[in-house]
Amino acid sequence: MKLQHTLTLASLIGPATAGVISPCSDCILTGNSLDNLADVKKCTNIIIKDFTVPAGQKLDLTGLHDGTTVTFDGRITMGYAKWEGPVIQIKGKNIHVTGTPNHVIDGEGQRWWNCKGDPNNEKPKMIRLSLSNNSVAENLKVKNTPKSAFSLNNSHGLVVRNVLIDNRDGKDTAKNTDGFDVSSSTNITIKGCTVYNQDDCLAINKGSGITFTENNCYDGHGISIGSVGHTRGDQVTDVHITDNKVFTSTNGLRIKTIVDAEGDVSGIYFLNNRLTDVKKYGIVIEGDYKDGTTTGNPTGGVPITNLHVIGNHGNVVNSKSSPVKILVKNASKWEWARNNIIGGRKFACSGAPDRFGECL
Repeated sequence: MKLQHTLTLASLIGPATAGVISPCSDCILTGNSLDNLADVKKCTNIIIKDFTVPAGQKLDLTGLHDGTTVTFDGRITMGYAKWEGPVIQIKGKNIHVTGTPNHVIDGEGQRWWNCKGDPNNEKPKMIRLSLSNNSVAENLKVKNTPKSAFSLNNSHGLVVRNVLIDNRDGKDTAKNTDGFDVSSSTNITIKGCTVYNQDDCLAINKGSGITFTENNCYDGHGISIGSVGHTRGDQVTDVHITDNKVFTSTNGLRIKTIVDAEGDVSGIYFLNNRLTDVKKYGIVIEGDYKDGTTTGNPTGGVPITNLHVIGNHGNVVNSKSSPVKILVKNASKWEWARNNIIGGRKFACSGAPDRFGECL
C-alpha cells in the first residue's frame, strides 16, 4: 500500500519531523492493504484512491478528527467474501465525504447476485455512515452493490446529496439492494440523489426528523417507512417525503408495520411525489407485515397517526394493480387530499380513519 503525506506548508517538514503525520496533512490510501490505515486516520484530509478493500475486511474510517474530509478518487472495490459487511464504515462529527468526478465505488455485486436470496450466500452491505454535527456526504457514485448501498445508522445531523446508486446490471439477478436504509438517526436530509436498484429506494426503520426530497427512484420497491417494529418501542416520526419521482417500481409510497409489534409511526408527510408506471400499488399502508410478506391480518401495536398524503400523482400499469391499498388498525388523524393515481382497480381498504372516506 502506498501512503502519501503532504503537509500544507512543505517548509514545516524538516529532519526532526520527517515521518510524523500532522493532522493538517493530506493522506492518500491506495493499493490493497489496510496495514497503515491507523496512520491515515490521523489526518484531516484523507484520499482513498484506486483502492481494493481486502476480502472480508472493513475500510474502517471511524475515530476521525472532527472536521475531516474523506475523498474517494479513482476506482474503489473489494475482494470477494461471504460476510455481512459493511465494506466501508465512516464515523465522526462534522465530516465531509465526497468523490472526485472520475471516482466510482464498485461493489462488483455480480459475484454475489447469482444466488439472489440464498441464505447461505451471505452478502456484505456496502457503506455505513454514522455521521453527526453538520456532516455532509455528497457527489458519490456507487454501483453494483452486493446488498444495500448506504446504511445511515446513529447519524444525527447529516445531509446526503447528489449521490448516484446504480445497480442496473443486477436487474434480473440482484436482491436486497436497498438504496438508503435509515435507522436510529435524527435530523437527516437526503436530497437530489438517483437510485437504480431491486429493493427499497429508501427504508426508514427507526428515527425522526428525516427529509427525503427531490430524488429519483428507479425499478425497485419504492419509498418506504418501515418495516417498523423489529424492536419493541421503535418509532418513526417527523418524516417528510416530498417532490420525489418514482419510476417502474413495485410500489410507489409505502408504510409497513410488523404484526404483533409495539411502536409508533406518526408525523409522516407524503407530499407532491410523482409515481410513474408502478407495478403493484401506488400508495400502500399496511400493518400486517411479517417475515418479508403480508398476512392479511393487521395488528395495531404500531399505530399510524398524524399521516398527511397530499398532492401525489401518477399511474399503475397492471390490471390487477391498485392506486391505493390500506390495511391497518388503530390509525388516526389522517389527511388525504389532491392525490391522483390512475389505472388498475380499487382495493377494499380496511382500517383507515372514519373521516378518510373512500379508498381511491
